[in-house]
Amino acid sequence: MIFYFNCEELGTFNEIIELLNAYKSYKEAGRIKSSIIMLDEVTAPSEWYRGIKSVIDKGKLKDDVLIITGSSSINIKKHTESFPGRRGNGRDFTLMPLSFRNFLEIMSPKLHSRISASRNMHEICKKAAEYSVFTSELNAELKKYMICGGFPLAVGTTAEQKDEAKKIYLSWIKNAVLKAERSDIIARQIAKSLIEKMPGPVSWEGISKEIEIKSPKTVSAYIELFNSIYCTITLYSADISGKQIKFGKNKKIHLTDPLLLEIFEDWCMLNAKSKETLLAEQIAASHIWRLLGEAYFWKNRIEVDIIASQGKEPLGIEVKWAEKIGEKEAGFICSSAKKSLPRLKSFMLLTKNNCFPRLNAVPLGAFLAAMDI
Repeated sequence: MIFYFNCEELGTFNEIIELLNAYKSYKEAGRIKSSIIMLDEVTAPSEWYRGIKSVIDKGKLKDDVLIITGSSSINIKKHTESFPGRRGNGRDFTLMPLSFRNFLEIMSPKLHSRISASRNMHEICKKAAEYSVFTSELNAELKKYMICGGFPLAVGTTAEQKDEAKKIYLSWIKNAVLKAERSDIIARQIAKSLIEKMPGPVSWEGISKEIEIKSPKTVSAYIELFNSIYCTITLYSADISGKQIKFGKNKKIHLTDPLLLEIFEDWCMLNAKSKETLLAEQIAASHIWRLLGEAYFWKNRIEVDIIASQGKEPLGIEVKWAEKIGEKEAGFICSSAKKSLPRLKSFMLLTKNNCFPRLNAVPLGAFLAAMDI
C-alpha cells in the first residue's frame, strides 16, 4: 500500500499528526499490515519535525516506511538530525543536478551505453584511458553540458526555455536566502566577489573588504548557506605531509553545476574570465566531491587543483584545459607536483584532448563519463 500526501496546505505539526492518525485508522480498517507513506513538501507546516517525531515515538509507524521530501534542503537537513534512534534503516537522499554521465545517457544514449562506469578513482582513470578513443564525441557533449548544466529545466531546451529556467533557479536561490533570514543583496555581493576570484583560493577577510558589511564571519555564514542549498562546495587546503586540513587557510569555492555560473553572472551583472577553463575545473571538482563526499586542494610553490582521498593514499588531480598538451609537458606537471609533495604518491592529469596512460593523464570528458554518480 502506498499513501502520498502533499503537505503544502497544512499549517502546523498538529495537522501532520492528525493526518497520520487518520491514515492509521484507515489502514487498520482495511487490515493493511504495512505501507509506504510519502509526505511531500513536509517542511511547509510549522515545526513539522515535531509531528513526525511524535507519531514515531508512539510506535504508530513501526511497520511502515516513511518517506519525507521537500525543496527546502536547509530545513530538512537541520531537523532530520533531531531523529536519533528513530530512523531504523533510513537514509538521506539528495537529488543533485544531472552529472555528466547522466546527461550523456539522455543526450547521447548510444555513446553512454558503450562506456561502463566505476566509483573507484583509480578504476575511473583506467577506464577513461580506455574510452579516450571517444574523446571527440565526448567533448561535443561536454561542451553542451558546460552550456546548460544538469538542471532538468535547462537540458535539451531552446535558448528562451533556458533563460526561463535560469530565472526559476535564481528565484529558488533568492527564496532560500530570504528563508534563512539573510539579505539577498549581501548574498549577491558575495556571489560577485566569488565569481571574480574563481577558481583561485579566497579568504573570508578578502571577500569582506569588497562588500558593504566588513565582517569575515558574515561572509562565512553566507558561503555556508550557499553550500547548504548545494549551489557551492568548499575545498579546504590540505596539508599532505601532516595529514591535516587547514581550515584557517584560503579556500577554493566551486559551483556545483555549470548553469549556476551563468545564473550568478546574470545576477551579479558580470562575465567570468576564461569561462571554459573555469568550468572544466569546477565540473571536475564538483563531480569528485559528489563521488567522495569531500575534496581538498593544495597550494605552496605550485597548486594542485584537487586532492581526493579514497583509500590510504591521497590522490592529486590537476586540470589542464588546453587544445594540446605534449607528453613532455604532462610529465613535467606530474613530476613537479610529486617533487613538491613527496607524500603524494598518486597523481592524475585531466586534459581536454590528450591521453598518456603511463602518466595517468586522461581526457576530462572520458573521466567524467566513466564516473558512476
